[in-house]
Amino acid sequence: MPCGEDWLSHPLGIVQGFFAQNGVNPDWEKKVIEYFKEKLKENNAPKWVPSLNEVPLHYLKPNSFVKFRCMIQDMFDPEFYMGVYETVNRNTKARVLHFGKYRDVAECGPQQEVDLNSPRTTTLERQTFYCVPVPGESTWVKEAYVNANQARVSPSTSYTPSRHKRSYEDDEDMDLQPNKQKDQHTGARQAGSLGGLQWCGEPKRLETEASSGQQPNSLNLSSPFDLNFPLPGEKGPACLVKVYEDWDCFKVNDVLELYGILSVDPVLSVLNNDERDASSPLDPMECADTAEEQRVHSPPASLVPRIHVVLAQKLQHINPLLPTCLNKEESKTCKFVSSFMSELSPVRAELLGFLTHALLGDSLAAEYLILHLISTVYTRRDVLPLGKFTVNLSGCPRNSTFTEHLYRIIQHLVPASFRLQMTIENMNHLKFIPHKDYTANRLVSGLLQLPSNTSLVIDETLLEQGQLDTPGVHNVTALSNLITWQKVDYDFSYHQMEFPCNINVFITSEGRSLLPADCQVHLQPQLIPPNMEEYMNSLLSAVLPSVLNKFRIYLTLLRFLDYSISDEITKAVEDDFVEMRKSDPQSITADDLHQLLIVARFLSLSAGQTTLSRERWLRAKQLESSRRARLQQQKCVNGNEL
Repeated sequence: MPCGEDWLSHPLGIVQGFFAQNGVNPDWEKKVIEYFKEKLKENNAPKWVPSLNEVPLHYLKPNSFVKFRCMIQDMFDPEFYMGVYETVNRNTKARVLHFGKYRDVAECGPQQEVDLNSPRTTTLERQTFYCVPVPGESTWVKEAYVNANQARVSPSTSYTPSRHKRSYEDDEDMDLQPNKQKDQHTGARQAGSLGGLQWCGEPKRLETEASSGQQPNSLNLSSPFDLNFPLPGEKGPACLVKVYEDWDCFKVNDVLELYGILSVDPVLSVLNNDERDASSPLDPMECADTAEEQRVHSPPASLVPRIHVVLAQKLQHINPLLPTCLNKEESKTCKFVSSFMSELSPVRAELLGFLTHALLGDSLAAEYLILHLISTVYTRRDVLPLGKFTVNLSGCPRNSTFTEHLYRIIQHLVPASFRLQMTIENMNHLKFIPHKDYTANRLVSGLLQLPSNTSLVIDETLLEQGQLDTPGVHNVTALSNLITWQKVDYDFSYHQMEFPCNINVFITSEGRSLLPADCQVHLQPQLIPPNMEEYMNSLLSAVLPSVLNKFRIYLTLLRFLDYSISDEITKAVEDDFVEMRKSDPQSITADDLHQLLIVARFLSLSAGQTTLSRERWLRAKQLESSRRARLQQQKCVNGNEL
């Protein structure tokens, strides 16, 4: 373990040391950040930092150094705090300077009080983000992070639970909860009972509702303790994140890795409104914020802990098998990339075989699925997102578990995903679009509030005849806009705000999808397993974990490769297009050429080639020709539009 454990268990002591040396000179703040940066560069140091994603909150020591992998769900208004303040000893009149950075509550000794009129007091500003665990994060990603983390919860560590005995006493009425939830709920109850706050039973019930979230309406509870997760069934802590530097670099839906100081002081929790009203009349100025807003912005710290950020990094991806940043010219990163690229060809061949089996023997559909999984919006020309590649897999068997099990396969390959079951009930009742709640002054999440590179699988095979009501029509429109423009228009009541996104949409359907798609591939199964679940399970169990990890690295890494087309190949493609138009003007349009270029792009990248070759261009034409011929053949068989 890195020497000098104090920086992990008592980071505020380190900060105090720099503050004492430098006084009001602002250089002390830079020195603190540099100190923790250097500490995290030490051998495996980040692995020793306890993570809120993995360690139950009540096992973490208050004011210890922690990390958190999360998405910014909302940004609250900036808040003012006392950057430096002075206390006076009531007996000796001795004055002491304190720092307010990285703290929620002013530090005062028994005989000390804060001198609010001191000329040495400075008021500074910080930004608050409301952060949630990464929506749709795959189980294999969570497990890999847990296995890599060396910060273990045990009685010998510096963050042994201070209420260890109490947690076992509480076990009797926790037996119905899964172990992980039991830990979180126990922590919420214990911390909630401190300081005389009378809400100890409430967080337990409300967190259960937010984390299980199976009912459509549970996505948008009006409860002040609703954790506001975008997707149902999500677990993990939400956090109020206090950012002190460069907060303009971050935006809603960014995925971050944060290192900072954990604050769970029970004083932060807002008392029940009725009790507060009964105890004393409030100053009218304190009523400027609504009671609802106060509850939402100051939830119980045991349920929504605070993190005071020392270091924050925007993550390009959340695949734990790759270096965090793939754009840096670091020798370590370059070595990893070049080493993997040298063995790319066999990995692609194995992945193609694996997906062919998953798609019931259809190798053409497997080719297009690979292209889809490595696709990404690489730039925007005016409003047009370039690089999106939404695939509609039609011909999926109805009333079968095929689509469900195909999604399970995709889940095992990508870092984050969600399967949207497109039933009439879901379309009419689920909240797709985030909207602003002006009473609570917060952004209420919706299903489409997802981070970049999330795989969204829309299962249209479940769609029955029925009537879409107004919310249902709005939801279908939102999906269409997401697919076509890669944007979601958040609802701010009086106006809509456009949020660009980069979400891979894969649609499974029986006939042609109701939604727009860049590419329709009709499934031609070569076998129909008598037991689909058994077939897919055996397929997964047959793949070695090491091979599965290579698939995962392959699909993430190829998204970040640069790509270009030489002048020579550009000229050849133009000549080819002219020749095709000459022979049959109806056979190819400008849109078809754009589609061909997209297929050629991802076909080249899938082979590890960062420029288009003549060979790949011909292969792209061949794939497109086969796909179109299959659609035409199906159209002739059925006698209707597919």
